[in-house]
Amino acid sequence: MVDQVNNSVGGGARIGTAIQAGSMHGVHVHNYGENGPVADGPARMTLQLPPDVRHFADRTAERTRVLRAAAERAPGAGRPLVVSIHGVHGVGKTALGVHLARRLAADGTYFVRYTNLDDHRRDGGTDLTEALGELLASFTARDLLEKTLGKRQRQYWEQTGDRRVLVILDNARTGSEVDALLPASSDSVVLALGQEKLHGIKGGADLELAVGPLGERDAEELLLRTVTDARLAADPSSVTALARVCGGLPAALEVAAQWLRSHETRRMSRIIAELARRFEEKGVPLVEAVWDATYEELGPSAALLYRLLAASPGPDISPDAATALLGRGQDTAEDALDELVRCSLLTAGRDGRLRMHDLLRAHAARCARRARGEGRGVESGEARREGRGTESGEARRDGPGTETDEARRRIVRWYLRQAQRADALAAGPRLVLAERVEEVPGAPDVLFTGAARAADGAAEEAAAAEGGAEAAQAAAKDAAYRWLERERRALYACVRTAYAHGLDDEAWALCEPLLTHFVDHPHYLDVTDAFRTGRDAALRAGRARAAIRLRCQLARPLWEQGDHEAAAAELDAALRAADAVLGEDDGDRKLRASVLDFHGQLRFARGQWVDAAAYFETSRRIHVEIGNEYGALLQTYQQGKALAGLGELDRAAELLRWSHAEARRLNRSRMTKRTGFELGRVLSALGHHDEARPLYEASLAAARARHSLQDELRVLDALTALAEATGDTAAAGHHREAARTLRERGGGLAGTP
Repeated sequence: MVDQVNNSVGGGARIGTAIQAGSMHGVHVHNYGENGPVADGPARMTLQLPPDVRHFADRTAERTRVLRAAAERAPGAGRPLVVSIHGVHGVGKTALGVHLARRLAADGTYFVRYTNLDDHRRDGGTDLTEALGELLASFTARDLLEKTLGKRQRQYWEQTGDRRVLVILDNARTGSEVDALLPASSDSVVLALGQEKLHGIKGGADLELAVGPLGERDAEELLLRTVTDARLAADPSSVTALARVCGGLPAALEVAAQWLRSHETRRMSRIIAELARRFEEKGVPLVEAVWDATYEELGPSAALLYRLLAASPGPDISPDAATALLGRGQDTAEDALDELVRCSLLTAGRDGRLRMHDLLRAHAARCARRARGEGRGVESGEARREGRGTESGEARRDGPGTETDEARRRIVRWYLRQAQRADALAAGPRLVLAERVEEVPGAPDVLFTGAARAADGAAEEAAAAEGGAEAAQAAAKDAAYRWLERERRALYACVRTAYAHGLDDEAWALCEPLLTHFVDHPHYLDVTDAFRTGRDAALRAGRARAAIRLRCQLARPLWEQGDHEAAAAELDAALRAADAVLGEDDGDRKLRASVLDFHGQLRFARGQWVDAAAYFETSRRIHVEIGNEYGALLQTYQQGKALAGLGELDRAAELLRWSHAEARRLNRSRMTKRTGFELGRVLSALGHHDEARPLYEASLAAARARHSLQDELRVLDALTALAEATGDTAAAGHHREAARTLRERGGGLAGTP
């Protein structure tokens, strides 16, 4: 009955009875038959909610008001019913919201969606585009979500206009957040949960509920439901005393229950006195006092990891990253993680990732400051048992005042190394300026195959030799792409963290592999901020070449979002810097060619085909002169596209034929499909339909293999047009129906990417 499962607290406290579990996210299965996508049929009523708490006490008045308001809601009342539930952290808002949602949805007439807005928050702001994407996930394939906030919001309204939707917005902080995420149907219900009253909701909330601590009787009832203990039955006054010590907070009551389970032979008077003493002596809010009591019981490695987690990037962390943060190897990290999860200082979430609530993170930071001697120390259990205080033993060996800085640098460099490895697998050889980071001591590499861990790709090479090079390479590439997407929040946070703490070279270097991720996963708010930060880091560090590269990278998300002027300003600055600092060695000339390529891409995006072709041709000549075969291939391909835009189809076909053959010769599989599709479009326009068809079919197979729905939709549209041009009505109908199915998954997306 606390805000989230992440609010777990106390001396060995464990959530699972009285405390709300963490957020869950929808699972989407895209079905494919041999002839294309298989329609999922009409959306079913689904319940996307965290688990309900095992024991729920009180809140009768609040439940009655909400259920009555929903029942008495007049049809077509305008906007959805908006209920604002607010109260201090740890009081049980999320538990109440989930309980209400399950009651309201019991008749099966609601689509129930849950989102934790803290998952989409950064630097005080909320990425509403991503929040809408999560709410749309059950209705719309991720690949087909609109890119901008306005368009995605209209997509959300379209999908919810004729559906009864019940939405829980957990950790809402402003009324504007709630307004932006309201479904379109007036028969819907929105439960907005937050610490503060949401004054900014347009028109105000229909119902506002202030949730306070449990009353004494209800607190006693919850404690007795949570733990069965003969000592409580023998001394009913001890139940009252424990409930009073806990102040009616469900989190504290769960801690008390855990203490009873953990100390079965202790006298009740001692347990009550120790809890009361700990709460009172700390001089901090009750929940933090409970967390202090839990921290005191930790062993040294778990206590150190807990302190270091305050500096970890991202909203959650993988076991691999936690191992890197601690820096003491896998076995020690696994033991420490087990201890923290057992005490509910960490909560296991999706994909095996671990999450620490924001308030716990703040508490961990205070513990770190105390360990550095900036305040009264809190000893971990093993240190106390061995007679060691916070300024001796383990704390002294960790280096008070330096443990956090060292861990921060270690985790940033570990993430940088893994991102570089993933980039090399996913994108293959390409222009990079940063040096490869060496393996971080005490922090093994992530494995992008199923073999044992090894540094510098040895495991990948062994797997390739054993299971077939091509299959192993494809599996490693897929794993690398998945890792980049799974860790994207941490990677973007690492850029900010590195820059904020003077790790400028790490900040800009992280942006190079993030470009590979961005191409397939355009999270514009994150990537624009990261590339801008990387540019500033390169400038501050005096890395002129890196600044040139980062200006070019920043320009791409800017022009893709329609900000052509800002993109042009970055590219103009990059070109001026290139003229000023780049020499005539192959590396500098390759970087200059890249700057020209980006200028050409901006002109292409603006429809300035002549200028685009000229930039691509100049870039191509440089690549030819320095012997960079892939660069020459890429620029010839770009030039062919520009000439097609100009209507010079014969010349475009000639360049694209060469590019396609060269991509196959160089074994660049993705470029082979890209060049093949563009060549097919030109050949089809020239009337060479029989040549175009197999190129389209190869591109379609590749898109389906990558589960790239946008590329699949584009190829299906091209195949439909080709079949219509050749009079094959059956094939045209088949491809049109497959495209229609994809567009339905995209929430009625009308155009092609």
